[in-house]
Amino acid sequence: MKDMLDPSQLTDRVAELVEAAKRAGADAADAVVVRGRSTSVSVRLGKVEDIEAAESEDASLRVFVGRRVASVSANAASDADELAGRAMAMAKVSPEDPYQGLADPALLAKERRDLDLFDATEISAGRLKEDALAMEAAALAVEGVTNSSGSGASAGMGGLVLATSHGFLGHYAATRFSRSASVIAGEGTPMERDYDFSSRLHFADLDAPETIGRKAGERAVKRLGARKAATGAVDVVFDPRVARGIAGHLAGAINGAAVARKTSFLRDMMGKQIASTAITVIDEPLRIRGQSSRPFDGEGVEGERLVMVDKGVLGHWFLSTSTARELGLTTNGRGVRSGSSVSPSSTNLAIEPGEKTPLELIAALKTGFYVTEVFGQGVNMVTGEYSRGASGFWIENGEIAYPVSEVTIASNLKAMFLNMMPANDLDRNFGTAAPTLLIEGMTLAGS
Repeated sequence: MKDMLDPSQLTDRVAELVEAAKRAGADAADAVVVRGRSTSVSVRLGKVEDIEAAESEDASLRVFVGRRVASVSANAASDADELAGRAMAMAKVSPEDPYQGLADPALLAKERRDLDLFDATEISAGRLKEDALAMEAAALAVEGVTNSSGSGASAGMGGLVLATSHGFLGHYAATRFSRSASVIAGEGTPMERDYDFSSRLHFADLDAPETIGRKAGERAVKRLGARKAATGAVDVVFDPRVARGIAGHLAGAINGAAVARKTSFLRDMMGKQIASTAITVIDEPLRIRGQSSRPFDGEGVEGERLVMVDKGVLGHWFLSTSTARELGLTTNGRGVRSGSSVSPSSTNLAIEPGEKTPLELIAALKTGFYVTEVFGQGVNMVTGEYSRGASGFWIENGEIAYPVSEVTIASNLKAMFLNMMPANDLDRNFGTAAPTLLIEGMTLAGS
């Protein structure tokens, strides 16, 4: 993968695209080339099911003509003048948008930062196969596991080069390695499935294949004998795998694009209490080896560490340049390229840990529901209404009592955030991270 660190050809390409746009009459322009490479292997029951290898190199060009904007995407080898001509033709018939434009030059990244995002280790398809087989074998060795849903391993990288007509030129690359296993325990109707996985930027940081397989098998076996719980009010403890989804809902609600569109239930809550005083949420784009780290955003702006929620009080929206202008604010470097467009998003977002262990949170409950998996799409980001199918374990007298499945948990995210307590087990090895979370006063629909 070392060749991916040489951006010289790509920097020449984006500069060529910007110059072509200026020759075609654009008032301003920016260009991005994104390069990717990946290899993956999946196995099931000791046999290889699939081996995939993919490479891509795509270019995007945005042009600005007065208050009009248009963008085109194509293979990076496409003719620059042809792309610029197409973009200009589209811009001239596009409606005016007073919020579009390049980022303020004063906000652009001034120095190149090394965030340790790239691992040049070359991983062969043979090694990926060995790891996948080792995970599955470890899972099938767990007593009670009866079948495999498959295991997989992958290695890949992505690189981005950005140039703008006001002189910015930047690039970075990141690698990603992953392993996962999914297995089935039991037989007949009461069968249960579960999984485990590991994903890291550096290969040496991955969990061992045998550890992943064993955990997947143990998780599946623990779910055997699941039953429904009684309908009623319940305090819910969210396993970190599920709690990360709750953090994602919060990130979506404080996204400036949703606020501008008036599709967020928190759109009128800036500076107000939106969560319990135990909740602090930090977004950190420049974290070393962060899963979502980047030295600059999709517009060349260097983002800084932001306390999005401070002891429950909302302090910031996620903003790109156009979204910030629409809200009368200044971008905070959270613009993300999606094809030819730019929209705001979080980077390394984390609900910060509390002081109690997960066991201490559970021990304080006379009854409760420990959720390990949720299903369905029952989250309304306009109103905050939350309703998801769920499975996990019932809590009695402060201890895990028995597995639970085929129930629904419901509340409103506004109330959930205000009644949330974090444990101290935060794992930052995720782009959106959260510790175990206790949320009091939800509704369970069961038997």
